[in-house]
Amino acid sequence: MKNYILLFIIIPFTTFSQSKSELQNAITKLHQANFLMEFEDIAQLTYPKVYEADGKSAFLEKLDTDFQNDDYRMRLQLEKVPFLFSEFKTIGAQTFCVVRSRNPKRYTFEKKLTATKAEEKKTWLQEKEKTQNITFEPNRNSFNVRSESIYVAVFDAETMGEWKFFNLDDAFQSNAFNTLFDNNIKITLGLNN
Repeated sequence: MKNYILLFIIIPFTTFSQSKSELQNAITKLHQANFLMEFEDIAQLTYPKVYEADGKSAFLEKLDTDFQNDDYRMRLQLEKVPFLFSEFKTIGAQTFCVVRSRNPKRYTFEKKLTATKAEEKKTWLQEKEKTQNITFEPNRNSFNVRSESIYVAVFDAETMGEWKFFNLDDAFQSNAFNTLFDNNIKITLGLNN
């Protein structure tokens, strides 16, 4: 009888460990893909319904524009970052985990910014990145942005047995998350603010 009890204790722990290990590997790959601007890999790790309506090619184009356009170039500054994982929350047939990391970024503007324009861009970045911790570096014509990134990892039938992500830093993905999941899920995950 003792052997059966031990087996029931080990199996759920092993499954949880593998799931957490798989989640850690997936979020590391997602960060690496963002650092290297590997947009195909980002799309592969993004929750599929995020780009279902407009198509994957439109999503890839949006990512490219988010990182580099006629106005600015955005780059992640750290190749590796530590991640903080919430508890796994199973709601119905879906499992969720909120993943947070400190993720400094640099926005370099193509045209030289005047003091007035720099202040306008700083205000825009404070709203976009949801942080006050932004420093303008006039010699580089860029802003150093220090903020916390928030991802929601989802494991369900839609993801075919893999962890897929919503990047809540991105307004488009954040809106998709809010559309796809009800307020009870957001409250359960601590994302209702």
